[in-house]
Amino acid sequence: MARLTADFWVRAYIARLAQENIPAFITAHGDDTAGAVIVKLNRLDGTATAFQRSFDPLTGARRWMVLAEGAEDEVDATLARQRSFDPDLWIIEVESREGRHLLDEPGLAD
Repeated sequence: MARLTADFWVRAYIARLAQENIPAFITAHGDDTAGAVIVKLNRLDGTATAFQRSFDPLTGARRWMVLAEGAEDEVDATLARQRSFDPDLWIIEVESREGRHLLDEPGLAD
């Protein structure tokens, strides 16, 4: 099965968030074709969660899993480390006090 390019997926994700009036920004532009994507959920209260797509070892399915969670500055430090050894990495920041990121919705969840 053909895979979507990272650039296409990121732009579609941001458009989907915009439909729900959820602000999102590209804070690190990775490789357009094959860059990995991390989504940072900023709750606007000093806390954040970073999600990355990973393979579930039990099912083999691709799932969004928590990479880092807690104080926003600690999550940002984790993302800076990730970006330092993967310059092709995309980072998308989603701002939602309610914690909405839509990564659990059909078409985005897997």
